[in-house]
Amino acid sequence: MAFLFNRWPTVSYDLKKNNKPIQLTNVTLRYKISEVIRNKSAVMYEYNVANGIRPDAVAFNYYGDSTLEWLIILVNNYIDPQFEWPMDDRSFETFIKKKYSSIENAMQTIRHYEIKLRESSVTYDGIFVPEKKLIVDLETYNAYDPTMREAVDNYTYESRLNEQRKTIKILDKRFARDIINTYERLIEQING
Repeated sequence: MAFLFNRWPTVSYDLKKNNKPIQLTNVTLRYKISEVIRNKSAVMYEYNVANGIRPDAVAFNYYGDSTLEWLIILVNNYIDPQFEWPMDDRSFETFIKKKYSSIENAMQTIRHYEIKLRESSVTYDGIFVPEKKLIVDLETYNAYDPTMREAVDNYTYESRLNEQRKTIKILDKRFARDIINTYERLIEQING
């Protein structure tokens, strides 16, 4: 991600509140760039991130340039890619152990209760309709048919979140050059 920030303007900020301001990258520029991407009539695709693959590897595999990882980060509107990017199996286990003290503890502690409102199905014209669930309290959960309810433990909850993160958006490579050129012009305008 160094490429993204190497020409961004800086601001003077007294971070430690000790009357000794330091120069920091002005990260608010990120929102201007994100707005440019959203306002372009570009095509986005869903992309499934394989276990252990980093944003720079996705950029290299799709765009042929690993320095375009910033484009993937911005397209997906990540604030902190370290925590929003899907974790590999080893990192996930470490995360679980740190957050819940052990994998066993995470698996034995109920986070919430869900009921199934609708099964997944395919319509007559081939459109997939995903199942629909609702988080409920214990009393509502107990009132439902056991085949239509689930007690979700912390491990399952965190695992589902991590799985959802594996499906990202990726900007069609035909539009990448246009976005990069717009980014370059925006940097030039700001830096004068």
